[in-house]
Order: sequence, then structure tokens, then C-alpha cells
Amino acid sequence: MDALMAALVAAAFAQVGDRPAWLASILSDRYRAPGLVIAAAAVALLGAGLLAAAAGALLAPRLTPEARQLFLALALLFQGGGALFPVKPPDRLAGWRLGAALTSLIGLFILAFGDGVQFIVLALAARAQLPWLAAIGAMLGSLAVIAPAAILGEAGWTGLPLVTLRRIIGVLFVLAAIGLGLSALRLI
Repeated sequence: MDALMAALVAAAFAQVGDRPAWLASILSDRYRAPGLVIAAAAVALLGAGLLAAAAGALLAPRLTPEARQLFLALALLFQGGGALFPVKPPDRLAGWRLGAALTSLIGLFILAFGDGVQFIVLALAARAQLPWLAAIGAMLGSLAVIAPAAILGEAGWTGLPLVTLRRIIGVLFVLAAIGLGLSALRLI
């Protein structure tokens, strides 16, 4: 259960102001189907999360508990560091003619699979008894941000103070990473 809640919280924070939510808002505007975009996002996020969780489960036996904690600290550090920089707008997928469902599913899967949340899911899954719970938690946490983005549309979503929120969240991730890293090294 720890993996589920940790992944849920981490993914929800990580998605604020990030590209998957932005792309969901763009696709929702284009297809005028926020529900369909949210459903496609759920499938895409779960698929990407399960791949990361499987990798974490395969990696887990090769790591000591301290190494697992350092791995999580590194994942949080990368996510936090990345959040301190401006977000490049996602590709609008304007040339994709696959329809609303497939464009949303494939486009969001590609963004989710290359996202920092996947690294966090992998690290949490490596520490968990039930690694797949990290994938479910990340999907739910991501949807907590992606769903409002899809409902608001691009203008509504980008009109929020996302840059400020993203910087605050980035600092929190970095601080959490430092604490975990120092604890893993038994320096605190």
C-alpha cells in the first residue's frame, strides 16, 4: 500500500504544469471529448506505469535496501530538478489522423513513458512487495491532474499559475531527495 500512496502523491505533484496534462488539454479542445481523452490517458498511464513497475520488480533483487532508497532519491532529484526549468510545449499531434481515441492513447503513452514519473514508479516498485501498486498509484495521481486539464481545455489549463506551482513542487522534490539520500547513506 505504501507504493500506491507514494506513487499517487508523487505523480499528482509531478504532473502539475507538465507536458502530459498540457497535451490532454490540447486534445480535449481539438476533439471536444474530454471524457474520451481522460479514458485514453488512464489506459496510457497504466500501460506505461506497468512497464516501469515490471522493470522495478526485475531490478529489486539486485539492490540492497540502501541502494533502493538512493535510487528513489535520485528519481525524486531528477523530477525536482526538471521541474525547476521551463516546460517545452508538447507536440500538438496536428498531423495525426488516427481519431480521438488512438491519438490520445498513443500520444499520451509516448509522453507518459518518457516522463520523470516513470522513473519514480520504477524506484517505488523496486522497494515494494506489490510493485504493480506503484503503477496504479501513479495512474491515479496523474489523472488527478490530467482530468482537470482536459476539462478546462488548453486556455483554461495554461491560464493557471503552473510555473509558480511547478517551481514550488520542484523544490519539494529536491528537498525530499536530499533527505532520502542522506538517510540512505546514514548521514542523518
